[in-house]
Amino acid sequence: MSYKTLLVHLELNGDNDGVLKIAGELAARFQARVIGIAAAQPIRILYDEGWTSGEVINRDREDLNRDLAACEAQFRGALQGSTQDIAWRSAITFAPLADYIAEQACGADLIVTGKEIGGSLLDDNRRVHMGDLVMQAGRPILLVPRGISTLPMRHAFVAWKESRESRRAVMDALPLLEVAGEVGVLEITSQQDCPYALARVQDVAMWLQQHKISAAPLVVSAKGNEVGCLHAELLNRKCDLLVAGAYGHNRLGEWIFGGVTQDLLLSPDFCVLISH
Repeated sequence: MSYKTLLVHLELNGDNDGVLKIAGELAARFQARVIGIAAAQPIRILYDEGWTSGEVINRDREDLNRDLAACEAQFRGALQGSTQDIAWRSAITFAPLADYIAEQACGADLIVTGKEIGGSLLDDNRRVHMGDLVMQAGRPILLVPRGISTLPMRHAFVAWKESRESRRAVMDALPLLEVAGEVGVLEITSQQDCPYALARVQDVAMWLQQHKISAAPLVVSAKGNEVGCLHAELLNRKCDLLVAGAYGHNRLGEWIFGGVTQDLLLSPDFCVLISH
């Protein structure tokens, strides 16, 4: 398996350096086509004295077009030398930004983006709600935290839970796991469940072996909070890449995540490949 096309999301006026550098690494490694993408919603007009709706709309559209053009220039400059096959897509859309990016993901194998950061009400029209994108894209998403600009792939871990989402995620991550130095299949569980968890991760490790990926089955008994235990274990093992399944359900139009998924989306200390 390989990633033949990467979809790289750039944030308007954001720090896209790490996302672009890692996208360049992956493009060179997999000889992949790279599509850059950025989007924003137009301003929501509030009528007030001294302003007309036309003036506000025109000024906002000019600003957005300028910022989208700056994203394109940043994308093309960063990917120069990594691949010859690049393309650019952008839009000013009234739809949620996650909807637009998910639609464009039909032609990609992997989405590369920065983690969601909190925005004010004034810049919410430029922010992609990452939970919505994960659930809608139908493609794995590589989340790149701020401050990380390379993916060395020395230590990769699969955060295992007996779920459809975990099985989907490890399948989607095969191209990266194939080039990792060390791979671990890690389940955090209760002490009573450890023997059953070990059997589960051994099955996954054996399945990976059939794909010529040597993986160590790992089970850790949670001492307190499961998410905290997972996080501490990954930091202790110098994790470069975590593979995890995203799970949730739609309640009043908002995706509500389980604790592990939410933690990974909001505050990763390493790159995370997440899949639903």
